[in-house]
Amino acid sequence: MGENKSNKGHYKRLRDRFMSGGLDGFHDYEVVELLLTFAGRKDVKQSAKGAIKKFGSLKAVLEADPIDLKEIKGIGDNNVFGLKIAQAVARRYLADRVIDKDFIRSSDEVLDYLQHNLRDKNTEVFLVIYLNGRNQILKLEELFKGTLSTSAVYPREVVKRALDNNAAAIVLVHNHPSGNSTPSQDDLAITKKLKEATQSIDVSVHDHLIIAGNDVYSFADHGIL
Repeated sequence: MGENKSNKGHYKRLRDRFMSGGLDGFHDYEVVELLLTFAGRKDVKQSAKGAIKKFGSLKAVLEADPIDLKEIKGIGDNNVFGLKIAQAVARRYLADRVIDKDFIRSSDEVLDYLQHNLRDKNTEVFLVIYLNGRNQILKLEELFKGTLSTSAVYPREVVKRALDNNAAAIVLVHNHPSGNSTPSQDDLAITKKLKEATQSIDVSVHDHLIIAGNDVYSFADHGIL
């Protein structure tokens, strides 16, 4: 009984701290602890510390595979749901925040979203950002997954989606799980094919961004486009 009261008081203090000052001053394990309480269990402090110890950081915990998360004592399906819904809401918020904004003037916000969404993924993901004639963002869309090569990225699908979204221009984006942002020969070939394909419908490719951890490689900045 005393332990339950102690836990209840502990989590009330954590929640009060968050409501009064946000996450400033919170350790990563305390953030995980708050998320784990959504499942209804109150004694999750050690589970939260175990998650940080196993994965190394808050972002790594949020990106972790559910099977790996459930190997930690005290973390079950409901806890994993709490972590994953928090991650999904954050991604949706960051994506929605840039819609209708000028791509050039809002580049920092766009990169925040792209890095949050892509930098910790273990597989390659290919996204397209659709822009209107004033360079305002119409939509961000994931089109392809897996090992990206000239045979895995279909120019016809990119052209179709550009037309469906009434895009005047697009920005190509993909990640390098290796952490090396240098474009590969396949990256160069894919960019060339997509640029040629979209030119046939008067849609320009403004840039191709490679996200690798905290590094971002811009084809446009390097004069490749």
